[in-house]
Amino acid sequence: MSPMVTDQDPLVVAAAPGSPDEPDLSVDDGSVRASKEPVRRCLVSGERHPKEALIRFVLGPDGTVVPDLAAKLPGRGMWLSADAQSIKTALDRKMFARAARAPAVVPADLVAQVEALLARRCVETLSLARRAGEAVCGFEKTRAALNSGSCAVLLQARDGAADGRAKLASLARETETRGFVPVLAVLDAAEMGEAFGRDAAVHAALLKGGSGGGLSRRFQMEAERLKGFRETAPDTGRFAGKDDE
Repeated sequence: MSPMVTDQDPLVVAAAPGSPDEPDLSVDDGSVRASKEPVRRCLVSGERHPKEALIRFVLGPDGTVVPDLAAKLPGRGMWLSADAQSIKTALDRKMFARAARAPAVVPADLVAQVEALLARRCVETLSLARRAGEAVCGFEKTRAALNSGSCAVLLQARDGAADGRAKLASLARETETRGFVPVLAVLDAAEMGEAFGRDAAVHAALLKGGSGGGLSRRFQMEAERLKGFRETAPDTGRFAGKDDE
């Protein structure tokens, strides 16, 4: 059963705002005014970050802590840095009840919930890019996008074979005719494959143009948040299946 914590439980409180007149940006009241604030403060670290780099939580009708990745749910919002340790610290220190000013039921698998939701948002964004003609997959198509300068972001499965990843990553380095291409390896081959309607994909490219780079920027934002929950240095892993053609 998930533990119940209340405002009366002992806490280690997050860093206080910089001055008595400064609003506490680690929480919001769910109003339109609050949702337009460009930055929020992490409950745990006290550091300010753009809202899209953090994760918002609210209490559900039954008092359960609910991750609000789109930052649209009603209610008093609580903000944390996008990494597993920040959530674990908030749980250990019972910060959700204090920030919500109400009893809070904390799911034991809250970290896993957030990781799964972030991965789903990455897959859905990549799928949107594919349907819009702004993403391709496969070694040859990805290499062609890199060589032509049309690749905005290089995507590689974090469980993909190291040699294939290294070959394409070398093409992403900055040259005299092309700027640096970001390389992201946060999704598994099966997750990348789902976005492209196939069993697995190891290499993919988000392309320039089309929506003006909106989908590419959106994917990068979600991927940066997901990186706080996953091992993204895949050189120790190997993709068990055939490398995509």
